[in-house]
Amino acid sequence: MKRLLLALLGGVSLVAADASAQTRPGQLDWPTYGGDHSGARYSGAKLITPANVAKLTPAWTFRMRPADAAPIESGPGGPPPPGAAAMAGGAPPAPSSAERAQAQAEGVAPRRPRSRFGPSEATPLMVDGLIYLPTPYRKIVALRPETGEAVWTYDMTTPGVPSVRGVEYWPGDGKTPPRIVFGTRDAKLVALDAKTGKPAEGFGEAGIVDMRTPEILNGTQGSLGMTSPPIVWGDLIITGSNTQEQPTLGAAGDIRAWDARTGKLVWTFHTVPRAGEVGADTWAGDSAKQRSGVNGWGLMTVDEARGIVYVPLGAPAWDRFGGDRKGANLFGTSVVALNAKTGERLWHYQVVHHDIWDFDLEAPPTLFDVKKDGKTIPAVGIVSKNGLMFILDRVTGKPVYPVQEKPVPKSDVAGEEAWPTQPFPSAPPPLSRITASRADLADLTPEHKAFCENLVDSNNINLGGPYLPTGAGRTTVNFPGTIGGVNWGGGAFDPSSGYFIVNTFDLGQMQSLVPNADGPMPFRMNQPFGRFWQPTGRLPCQKPPWGKLVAVDVNKGTIAWESVLGVTDSLPEAIQKTGRPSMGGPIVTAGGVVFIGATDDSRFRAFDAKTGAELWSTKLEASGHATPMTYVGKEGRQYVLIVSTGGTFLDSPLTSDAVTAFALPQ
Repeated sequence: MKRLLLALLGGVSLVAADASAQTRPGQLDWPTYGGDHSGARYSGAKLITPANVAKLTPAWTFRMRPADAAPIESGPGGPPPPGAAAMAGGAPPAPSSAERAQAQAEGVAPRRPRSRFGPSEATPLMVDGLIYLPTPYRKIVALRPETGEAVWTYDMTTPGVPSVRGVEYWPGDGKTPPRIVFGTRDAKLVALDAKTGKPAEGFGEAGIVDMRTPEILNGTQGSLGMTSPPIVWGDLIITGSNTQEQPTLGAAGDIRAWDARTGKLVWTFHTVPRAGEVGADTWAGDSAKQRSGVNGWGLMTVDEARGIVYVPLGAPAWDRFGGDRKGANLFGTSVVALNAKTGERLWHYQVVHHDIWDFDLEAPPTLFDVKKDGKTIPAVGIVSKNGLMFILDRVTGKPVYPVQEKPVPKSDVAGEEAWPTQPFPSAPPPLSRITASRADLADLTPEHKAFCENLVDSNNINLGGPYLPTGAGRTTVNFPGTIGGVNWGGGAFDPSSGYFIVNTFDLGQMQSLVPNADGPMPFRMNQPFGRFWQPTGRLPCQKPPWGKLVAVDVNKGTIAWESVLGVTDSLPEAIQKTGRPSMGGPIVTAGGVVFIGATDDSRFRAFDAKTGAELWSTKLEASGHATPMTYVGKEGRQYVLIVSTGGTFLDSPLTSDAVTAFALPQ
């Protein structure tokens, strides 16, 4: 390996002296999370095809964990939080009370023992001859695309870890050089020189802007940070945030834009409307005041030509009880289209009214064209935890396929007023299971059948969906569960076929509410509580498939193909192909191949983009709960790269720190 000349800069950043890589003819980049700002995650690379993909082997592996990193107490999924001092050797801090509260809300306790590794959900970028990614060890690294050799490393100077899903690239303006920008779990917005890793000159204070401004904190000390990368449009860095799910009052989930040169705030969009703003009348009384949640913790996209940014927003806090926020609660669980230059709302579409299911929108709204009735419609595809796909005209926000408001069950929780209807698209059909009954209980093995039947019968569990509210004292299992359906990974779009390709899974959630006279909330979760599965072997209690890869023909509104995604290794070989829960998403290439990790079976797979046939699979050191990326290096070789550490709220074992690039043999 080429020897690097390292220099200590400003006491915080180690920079290599030979960071001089440049784009060469034939090189193909991946310059933003979604490949481009449309979120299509489509690459023009076509050297790897269905005919040769089975020959892929690891070309190089980069280890994120520093050699001197201390073991960490691995939380029940999710990235390390802000607030704690860094441990020796760059190890991430232990989970905070907010992190533990979220994990508890997901029912994924008990915690795992201390681990050598931290979780990452990152999709690296490759632009202008360097790969960029954050690590859970409080570093940003730049790597050579052809070897994985570190070119520079930036060590965080604040307690928070970088956003767990990646970073963003600003190409500069001719006078100011290109920058890598990202948020942190303690709400710092950081800009680095892309070539050197030095803090960006003239941006905030030493390259850092404090996002915890008084107006965003709502007069509270609420939780605020970033878990996903921002998105760049022109010279603006547009940010969402991660906020608390409870208590209900705290930091606002507002969307903001910052000057890429200076870090100065340019505009703010109020995700919970203030008095006189559109949507304010959807909150009863003063229930909007100081309300937390309704935040953009997922991934945004941009129509570059039209200057429109598409923001998926989460549910209001608390996302299991809305008796203190009666109304439809705009812009909760909505996609909002904003003028990227000004932040002005252009249109919105609420996917879930008065969300009490934690059905956040978080997956990137994917931009594509729909050819229908002799017209080409600029469209945006919306998928989320509720397992439904809405295809909207991305200029007007009107549905491309009709949507019907249908009655849904009432809540029996005192004080709750569940919204009487919810929107259902006429096409495409649901992408995941949206209901279940006792007849749907799994019968793969006698032991598993007996466990699930006893779980349901002994606890008088009410199975149902869609939109079955959490019961008052009686345990309910609604499909989809609180993590999907579809989660933040979202899908990819193949323009050659018109297929939107997305991974879905079916994992119900057991939960009920009982009065909580002494607590900060009027209700609390009751037992049994957590995933609707047999913990030993992590076997969901309804019939498989438990996970799929689905291709939607957006021009017809139909399912073009489905393929079972994932295996359960603990089952007998003949019945292992059950599909598995997944976090992360797919990409698709001009070579006709879909690549995806995501599943909790530690596999990385390739599928035929036209037929859905599984073409190749390899076992990783840990589950790759991240979206892969692909690029062509300067020597003309195509690489496919995946981060695999385990973790997330699927609570996969944290057993690796690997960033692996696969390629065909030379």
